[in-house]
Amino acid sequence: MNWLYHFSRTEFIFIFIFVGVYTLYVWRTFRLARQLNTSAWGVVPKFFLRGSYLTLLIIALLGPSFGEAESERTTTGHDTFLVVDISRSMDASDVVPTRLERVKYDIQQLCDTLPATRFGLVLASSESFVLSPLTADQDALKQLIREVHSSIVPTGGTDLCSAIELAYQKLITDSSTRQSVRSIVLFSDGENFAPCERSALARLRTQNMPLITVGVGTETGASIRNGRDFIRDDSRQIVRSRLNSEFLTNLARDVQGQYIQADVNGQYVNELASVLRSLKGGAINQQRVAVSTNKYYYFLLAALGLLLLDLIVTIRTFRL
Repeated sequence: MNWLYHFSRTEFIFIFIFVGVYTLYVWRTFRLARQLNTSAWGVVPKFFLRGSYLTLLIIALLGPSFGEAESERTTTGHDTFLVVDISRSMDASDVVPTRLERVKYDIQQLCDTLPATRFGLVLASSESFVLSPLTADQDALKQLIREVHSSIVPTGGTDLCSAIELAYQKLITDSSTRQSVRSIVLFSDGENFAPCERSALARLRTQNMPLITVGVGTETGASIRNGRDFIRDDSRQIVRSRLNSEFLTNLARDVQGQYIQADVNGQYVNELASVLRSLKGGAINQQRVAVSTNKYYYFLLAALGLLLLDLIVTIRTFRL
């Protein structure tokens, strides 16, 4: 027999109170019986009856587990590459403090929400590169993401599709991901200056590799600081960067994925985590385990039965 809880101070206190009070009760009863010159042995059966249901109640509180039932336990691996847009447009402040800083914070929250998921990290701009391969060391990943900024790569047009392709190649060539649920999450404002090859998107569908796009920013947009000034176009007009949710929605739809709009409070992280959890894939480990169950109710019912018997049955304490 196994126990869900161990004997604690609480159980000892109950036993001590019961024994102490009942000892005082028996002593006073026998003392009174001697004064009346009679017998008081009728209290003995009640003592054993009440001691029995107190013992059964304590056993029920400790959670006795016995008997075994077999159950099948399946473990499914989840491998996700996070693609983060680090172009200059992600420095826009329509999301406080900036779009990129918000994404960095939310990725750390996502890691805390999905501690069993392996994450990799690809940075997307005019050039794309892998900042972190797939890893279960989320503390190291969070440290890396905190150091990300938009000046890591030279300025230029954003090529989101090449970053998605890079993440796809890393997932497909890593043999450790073959039995796992594989997915790609893109964090971007949707500004893209390179075409997406239809064949590349078709490969994602063929491999059943969902693409979840997260739109960061607002449709009203914001200007982008450049030192003490703002980024300007060739006409010296201040450039205003706006969220292109249409591009991100169509991109996710083309690969049978999903588009999620980032909100200012970061509540979308829970929605994103739910989507990733719901993805189905192959099991990487299946085993049958024997599980013992808590049978406290047997002892509780027995204790209640004895308690009811104690209330119904009366015993004459003194024989006069």
